[in-house]
Amino acid sequence: MNQSLSSPSSATVTLQQLMDANDSNSRLLKRQLAAMIDARNQKGSVVEIPFQEFRLDSRQVASGDVFVLLNSHTPNYQKSRDYLLQAAKDAAFILSEIDPVTLLSTDDASPRAVSASAAQQQLDALSCPVLYIPHIRDILGSLIQAHLQYQHPVTLPKVAAVTGTNGKTTISQLVAQLTQLTGMSSAVMGTAGNGRLGALVQASHTTGDALAVQQFLHQMGTENAELLALEASSHGLDQQRLQGMPVSVAIYTNLSRDHLDYHTDMAEYAAAKARLFDKAYFPALTHAVINIDDEHAQVMLNTARASDLVVWTYSLDASKPATFVAADITPSLEGVKIGLRTSFSSTDAGGESAEVEACERQPDGMNSDVMHIISPLLGRFNVANLLASIAAVVALGVSREKIADAVPNLIGAVGRMQRVSSADGCFIVDYAHTPDALSQVLASLKTHCEGKLWAVFGCGGDRDAGKRPLMAQAGLAGADKVILTADNPRTEDPEAILQDMQVGMSAEQYARTHIDPERQAAIEYAVNQAEPDDIVVIAGKGHETYQEVNNVRYDFDDSVVLQQALEQAGRV
Repeated sequence: MNQSLSSPSSATVTLQQLMDANDSNSRLLKRQLAAMIDARNQKGSVVEIPFQEFRLDSRQVASGDVFVLLNSHTPNYQKSRDYLLQAAKDAAFILSEIDPVTLLSTDDASPRAVSASAAQQQLDALSCPVLYIPHIRDILGSLIQAHLQYQHPVTLPKVAAVTGTNGKTTISQLVAQLTQLTGMSSAVMGTAGNGRLGALVQASHTTGDALAVQQFLHQMGTENAELLALEASSHGLDQQRLQGMPVSVAIYTNLSRDHLDYHTDMAEYAAAKARLFDKAYFPALTHAVINIDDEHAQVMLNTARASDLVVWTYSLDASKPATFVAADITPSLEGVKIGLRTSFSSTDAGGESAEVEACERQPDGMNSDVMHIISPLLGRFNVANLLASIAAVVALGVSREKIADAVPNLIGAVGRMQRVSSADGCFIVDYAHTPDALSQVLASLKTHCEGKLWAVFGCGGDRDAGKRPLMAQAGLAGADKVILTADNPRTEDPEAILQDMQVGMSAEQYARTHIDPERQAAIEYAVNQAEPDDIVVIAGKGHETYQEVNNVRYDFDDSVVLQQALEQAGRV
């Protein structure tokens, strides 16, 4: 879909020009922005002020830029006030999510340190106008996208987005690989990096801010990418960082305990994920791909159906009436053979809605196709990831036959069930950092283990402390031998984190547990102790190339450290 706008004759532009552009998205943007301005009875003159770029960081504001002041998850009036005053020195104008009068009249320590009239005078004295738009996040992505398209019109890629606690990185990369292998130029954006396949640039967040996301989408359009597969984190969805992204296919994997330092409970966590399936947030949505094996799937199904999407489901349970089912799974340490059953006969992604609904009502009355595919990906949970990816690519218009031919050529995401070469034994690096993810990894490998199964892992600092003993118990339940060590302690004491993990451990569990706060030493211990028939999993950090200690990121790559330990032990 070409979403380009008319190109300007100069580097500057006004909000009015963006709203008046001959484009359906801009006409909608015009109505939304005009309504927001009118609702506050504010002067509309700001929309006629020329500007250069949008900025979300006050430190990056140059002369003639627009600064967008957003509220933080944990409001800090002093910091926000500093950002406002710093940006006002150079900005053409400021769009503020926070009421500037309230901001300037409120002190974090004293609720009414300055009168409202005095705050208004201070506001009027600023060298640039401040427009208060409390619902700016509802249009921010669209506004940035319109500006980028006005400067340089391009055809934006289609977007497939995946959300869930586990599996996002693998699925986004598999979707990009499958489309690339079947003739569609593709890119990815997420935890393992952003960019074209084979040339990813490490990102600081799973889902970047609204400006970074839109700039990346536009850049991929400039590079003629036809498909962008991205990870949609709960933080990103809750904060509307993906607003304005033309997501057409949305995928849900699963939900387990994570990020409860941000969300108040699992219901709120699920509600944030469900936004991805709501056309009120993503008007370009056509298809939802949902894992019905997950206990929270109904929340996503309800939202998707309320938005009148084509709803496809997937399952590893052959008895369930899912659209995509792994009817037969034969795993090995080299990969897995899958009998993939689909509940529709047509490969036309746009015309299968009625058949899918009939399948859900009358599973025994459908004609089912079974296709046998060979996947090089390790682990039963990767079968679920593959089903989701295949469904998404079918929704994008690729035939199942082409997809089946491409599957054997897939490469697992870095740090996701990544096997490190060794002369004996089996050594795996995986990103599993939640109790559920760790349990799945260990359960998948246990069936292949002729000796003992080892798990080396820790818990991150400055994050949900409640999951720490749950992580230890997940490891102890799934592995024969457990080594507790540091993950990214951040500003916490690694020893204190390890103490939290040991809460509730029994004498029997301690007997098969080794504890070492030094991660490299813990990995070396596992390599030296594991027998030739054992399997060792280094979990928690996966693709990460650093270890964060006291706000400093030191070079540390589990796969590299593991490879060096194997070499030192003479096991390569």
